[in-house]
Amino acid sequence: MLPALLIEAFAERPLAGNGAAVVRLERPASDAWLQGVATSLRQSETAFLLPAPGGGWALRWFTPSCEVPLCGHATLAALLALGAWGLLAPGASTALLSRSGPLVVQLAEDDPGRGRIELPSAPLQPAELPDPLAALLDRRLGSGVEQYWHSALGYSVALLPPAAQLGQLDGLASELQGEVRAGLVLMQECAQTSHAEGAGGFSRELVGGRPADYRLRFFAPGLGIDEDPVTGSAHALVAPYWIERLNRPVVGWQCSSRPGGMLCEASSSGMIRLTGTGHLLWNGSLHAEPDGSGAESWAALWATA
Repeated sequence: MLPALLIEAFAERPLAGNGAAVVRLERPASDAWLQGVATSLRQSETAFLLPAPGGGWALRWFTPSCEVPLCGHATLAALLALGAWGLLAPGASTALLSRSGPLVVQLAEDDPGRGRIELPSAPLQPAELPDPLAALLDRRLGSGVEQYWHSALGYSVALLPPAAQLGQLDGLASELQGEVRAGLVLMQECAQTSHAEGAGGFSRELVGGRPADYRLRFFAPGLGIDEDPVTGSAHALVAPYWIERLNRPVVGWQCSSRPGGMLCEASSSGMIRLTGTGHLLWNGSLHAEPDGSGAESWAALWATA
């Protein structure tokens, strides 16, 4: 049996945020075995932790249909899992070896359900808005797009007016066409009002007591995820835009059906530091033994140390 748990990441309350299963391995497992477990668990991401030969941990992420090179909420879940298992002390930091390089993570000193993770970002490259997407958003929202970008992460990003009704986009994934199916971020600035009804009928949500500066939704049917509830990699991608625009650290909110948010700051490493909360939903054991192969897939991570 293998230790396994599920954490709702970037959630300000239980039964919200983005669920990620975390499985602690004792030896390498094959890609097929890892994918089989992730498919069975049916979370947007399942994270697998394996002790690294030189100390620390290697981390891989799988959706129900494929492995991905980067996942923010499952990285936060993996960090909080190490704390829940007593393998990382409050206030301690470590680097998780991944396909995106070593990711520095740190548990909060005073809250076992809170932590910081550093994720890579990528420049937003201005691009031409695809006609099908423009028509779709005009039909669903009745508003245009203020700016549109591509990124090296494979995500497309559209900036919408503050009054656009992001809540009206349920089911959007089934209507997406072309390259945006690999990841579409739709974002807008939050109205600068108190935590009450704001422009467009929105509330300005709070994260750790701080009001949100921007909100977004993320759709990725091409990755087997119609809509991701709270997406750390998407916030790491767009946070530099908002940090530069507002000239300070910012709070991002994801207004999905399971909402959540995070504080976003520029790190001296050049990455984006995300601070958020997670809630432990269940903690138990996985009754499935690894097949004992796949060492070569894990060995590639040791070189990122």
